Amino acid sequence: MRSIIKKLATVVAVVFAVSMPLHAAENPKVKTAMEALKKELNDLGAPKLEGDNLFFGSAKINGNFAAVDDIKSKHGATATVFVKKGGNYVRISTNVMKGDARAVGTPLDPTGPAKAAIDQGKGFYGIVDILGKLYDTGYEPIKTPKGETIGIYYVGYSME
Repeated sequence: MRSIIKKLATVVAVVFAVSMPLHAAENPKVKTAMEALKKELNDLGAPKLEGDNLFFGSAKINGNFAAVDDIKSKHGATATVFVKKGGNYVRISTNVMKGDARAVGTPLDPTGPAKAAIDQGKGFYGIVDILGKLYDTGYEPIKTPKGETIGIYYVGYSME
């Protein structure tokens, strides 16, 4: 019964978040953590993609957890950096856990509202189910200086 209620709550939360205007779903706490993540990474230099590796300046982000762990310690938020791989996005740096390990290598939900917004070059703020748990989230595209989306910044707060 609990799993049915949880699934129903997820559906209601996602429908509510998607149906709201973008600005109305934004949580100031999420926005603050997002701005901190973006600043920390962009202070390293411009983003660029080399194969499946995402760099900010000369700093390789794949497997580097400094920025996401800093966001957790300073803001209490989960944080992830995704890299574009084909038509989807894969976690390369995260403090989101899957069991006892970081969820590195797991994809962004290809049918979710965050991917739909990112595919349009826009950010998404709202309630999302991430690996079976509800989070109040923000997703912003990582763009090259030429405007090409090569990844995603994510921050979120567990609602459980």
